[in-house]
Amino acid sequence: KVDYDVCSNYGNWLYSAGIGNDPRDNRKFNMIKQGLDYDGNGDYVRLWVPELQGIKGADIHTPWALSNAALSQAGVTLGETYPRPVVTAPEWSRHIHQRPGGSPHPRGRRGPAQHKDRGIDFYFSRKKDA
Repeated sequence: KVDYDVCSNYGNWLYSAGIGNDPRDNRKFNMIKQGLDYDGNGDYVRLWVPELQGIKGADIHTPWALSNAALSQAGVTLGETYPRPVVTAPEWSRHIHQRPGGSPHPRGRRGPAQHKDRGIDFYFSRKKDA
């Protein structure tokens, strides 16, 4: 099943490209943070980007930041089997080598981000005056 809403999709693509409507100054969509928050183990990326299937866990979101040994072990060669990034946004740096939930890279690995089922009321509720 494909979940598709034309207006929402176009709006999200515009926002991701930095030309969407947002009243906050200098607001940017951080793909690395979103990947860690909503695809912490990298399963979605692994499904659609088979070239990166050998990369384990959240490292899949930033393959260019891995060591040559880790890339070699995963069967990835930047610039050959997977492209090098065209640009790396400064905002990404604080999320590189982090795990879902914010733990730092090497040894303190955690599982995928845990999102509580907040329900629709969470997103559409307004503060009520007492």
